[in-house]
Amino acid sequence: MELRHLRYFVAVAEELSFTRAAERLHIGQPPLSHQIQMLEAEVGAQLLERSKRWVRLTEAGKLFLDDARRVLALSEQAMQTARRAERGEAGELRVGFTFSTPLTPLFAAMINRYRQRYPGVQLTLKEMSTLGQIEALAARELDLGLVRPPELTLPESVELTVLRRDPLVMVLPIGHPLARKHSIAINDLKGEPLVMYPESAGTGIHPQINRLCREAGFKPTIAMEAGEASTIIGLVAAGCGVSVLPSSFNIIQMSDVCYRPMADAEATTTLYLARRKDAVSPLVAAFVAVATEAAGA
Repeated sequence: MELRHLRYFVAVAEELSFTRAAERLHIGQPPLSHQIQMLEAEVGAQLLERSKRWVRLTEAGKLFLDDARRVLALSEQAMQTARRAERGEAGELRVGFTFSTPLTPLFAAMINRYRQRYPGVQLTLKEMSTLGQIEALAARELDLGLVRPPELTLPESVELTVLRRDPLVMVLPIGHPLARKHSIAINDLKGEPLVMYPESAGTGIHPQINRLCREAGFKPTIAMEAGEASTIIGLVAAGCGVSVLPSSFNIIQMSDVCYRPMADAEATTTLYLARRKDAVSPLVAAFVAVATEAAGA
């Protein structure tokens, strides 16, 4: 049984005339009659009663008509879904993001714009470290990632697109001597107790701070480690040390903490859109287009 046989039957059932149904279907009447006979033979039931003057549905035909319409509607829905998926308008898209990303205005602009433009896509957002996202991309557990990997060696299968650059800032207790300065150099960190993400957190900021300190000729003094930025900032407020974070975190305001810009040219962090090089699906392409558009706005 083919879908066209169902379409032929529905046309005859609705018109109750082989002549009008043939005109509606743009085929000859004899071939239409033959196709209906073949359908009845395959179904194993008489669906239509005919005479030279009229056509009527049998009881079997009435029930078959309901199911035939449902099947045709489902087939049309399936085709429309496939076409929407081909245009990047349907399906699931899995996007990872780092802990700091939602604090940037770009994140909200990008996600809102994508949801408005592609409401039929199930957008699954996952908070993950940079390293975790890169591993998930390579394992095909993510489709895209929003990462900050300045010191990370990427797998050959992953590529990056620059979205925005953010300066790094020093996070200081409000009464710290360095808080009196308008900007702070990496050299000023020498001997200062640092509160940082642990290396195991897989963030980009940890290896970057280590590199900047090494290039300035000293090894950073790690006083405490914490896995959440809000915890790091809270520990700074409690006098446990100072920290260096992306400037997007200065939205977290605490009465005992201040933020100061870094004077060093390399004291910046870049937000990238990461994807597999073989990710050529319309879903991925649509999100990349929206993200780059929002970044350039």
